[in-house]
Amino acid sequence: MALLSKIRLDKFTLALIGTVVLASVLPVHGKAADMFGTATNIAVAALFFLHGVNLSREAMTAGLGHWRLHLLVLASTFLLFPALGLLVQGLPDSVLSKPLATGILYLCCLPSTVQSSIAFTSIARGNVPAAICSASLSNLLGVFVTPFMVSLLIHANGTVTLDSIESIVLQILVPFCVGQLLHGRLGAWAKRNKPVLGLVDRGSILMVVFGAFSEAVVRGLWTQLPIESLAVMVALNFVLLGIVLWATDRLGRAVAFNTEDRITLVFCGSKKSLASGVPMANILFPAAMVGPVVLPLMLFHQIQLMACAYLARRFAARAESKASAESHPPLAA
Repeated sequence: MALLSKIRLDKFTLALIGTVVLASVLPVHGKAADMFGTATNIAVAALFFLHGVNLSREAMTAGLGHWRLHLLVLASTFLLFPALGLLVQGLPDSVLSKPLATGILYLCCLPSTVQSSIAFTSIARGNVPAAICSASLSNLLGVFVTPFMVSLLIHANGTVTLDSIESIVLQILVPFCVGQLLHGRLGAWAKRNKPVLGLVDRGSILMVVFGAFSEAVVRGLWTQLPIESLAVMVALNFVLLGIVLWATDRLGRAVAFNTEDRITLVFCGSKKSLASGVPMANILFPAAMVGPVVLPLMLFHQIQLMACAYLARRFAARAESKASAESHPPLAA
């Protein structure tokens, strides 16, 4: 009970769980599913347009000088994570079902988050300008790198076709670029209306999740995923995050980063973006696969929030203790 009391699910995670339950009980199908899919595509385009509007080029360029840090963040995001994901693929189907193994490898191919990476770096007293640059660069590259890695590593189920490339360009890249072009005009407006824009952000993800799980449930999702396989997937998510958090901290120490840069490497190099991952999965995978493929990502999202919130508070407490000690040195005897 003491452990459970410490696990606090954020409202968005609860909304995700509720969406999966709703799709399991009342899945959308037939013509209604087609109409819902069109609405979802429009919502995804709006999501990436707002990402473009919100991304400050000035904030990005402020941290460009830390090129070693950025390279290590990208290496963790697009090399270390996929290598670990490939190791998971060696597990037999009787231990981890193929769709969930594919989902774990898919989440390993995704870019870092932007908002939470920056927020946790700030709480932990890390290098915030560098975090903004690293997380933003990871997201930009993810539009191109993630589809390529899915095509390269997930051979049978997620091969990128010309149609999927066209969908990525029209639903993700074009809206994002348009948003960036309009950042100067709409950036201030976006900052003033963050709560409203947050509804679009989360609402579009919930729409994709509902549509994806509706399709999967209609095709018998819950009869094809044994409970033992789901339990293994949960455990692997914890192990995956733990390894990357440890590795990024060790790597930061090995290259003699100061505390602020090491904090940035830990938080930016260990995240995976739900906001990018769910819409991309909807484009890159067959409709029946999207539900089980995004399950590991949805779980990883909550695990990384809880773990990084705990780590950020610990880093902040250390920084405050050090500052207090420096401002109040012990009196000479």
